[in-house]
Formats: sequence, structure tokens, C-alpha cells
Amino acid sequence: MSINRVNITGNLTRDPELRATQSGTQVLHLGVAVNDRRRNPQTGNWEDYPNFIDCVMFGTRAEAIQRYLSKGTKVAIEGRLRYSSWERDGQKRSKIEVVVDEIEFMSSRQGGGNSNGGGYAQQQGGYAAPAQQAPYQQAAPAPAPVPVAAPPAADVYDEDIPF
Repeated sequence: MSINRVNITGNLTRDPELRATQSGTQVLHLGVAVNDRRRNPQTGNWEDYPNFIDCVMFGTRAEAIQRYLSKGTKVAIEGRLRYSSWERDGQKRSKIEVVVDEIEFMSSRQGGGNSNGGGYAQQQGGYAAPAQQAPYQQAAPAPAPVPVAAPPAADVYDEDIPF
């Protein structure tokens, strides 16, 4: 038995590209930058090294999601790896990409994660708030929040653990 599951979180490296196959299936191509953190052997300091991951999504969801994404948007993706190979100009080529099963937007609705302020609210059909909202009815009080243990310090990594 083998397991082929991938979870990544990062920023889009370019605007998504939507295409259609000859049969009419929508195909959305995404590029996601995911940082890897490792210690520089010369300086001993921790540094971020980017990994650039190609992702692809199919079907009507791909078409619907495309309008909410732009370069710089932070996303969380769950999917599976797919290997492809082909020949171009007499050279064999190959790649591994993530086939997206689930995607979650992690950028704020206003900022969209990019510097030009694209985001959800400025795009047609986005998540802009309605002009008027009906007053909310008083709901039962929310339960008291459960205390959460603090996460470990960001500078603790597997290399630092002695066992």
C-alpha cells in the first residue's frame, strides 16, 4: 500500500492560468512558492529557501476559484502528486505536480496577499459585504474559549533535538 497525499501552504507565484481541454474540461494551472527553512553551514543562521511547486486543478471548481486568486495570494492546498513525461524537440522532459483536491484562501479579503490590492473585494463577484444587513438576533452566548498550549519556539527544529 502507498499513500500519495500532499499538503502545502504558500503564496501564488503568478496569476492562475485557466485553459480548457478539447472536451471542454476546465484546467487551472497554479504556481505556489513554499519556503524551506535550513541552517546556512557558513554562517550558522537559519535561512528561507523557496521551493516552487506547480499545481493543477480540474473541472467547474477550477473555473469558479480562478477569479478569486492572483499573484501573491496565500493558499493552503491539499492534493496528490502526479508524474508527467513528454518529449519536446528530441529531448525527454518530465515533472511532478500537485493535483489539487482542496484549496483554502488564507489571504485577507481586502488585501488578497498582493501589493496592488487585487484581492476578493475588488474582483467582480467577490466577497464584498452587502449594502444593508438585517439586524442579528441575539444568539446564545458562545462557550468560553479553551486554553491552548503555546506552540514551540520558531527556532526549535529537528536538528536541535538530541534524540
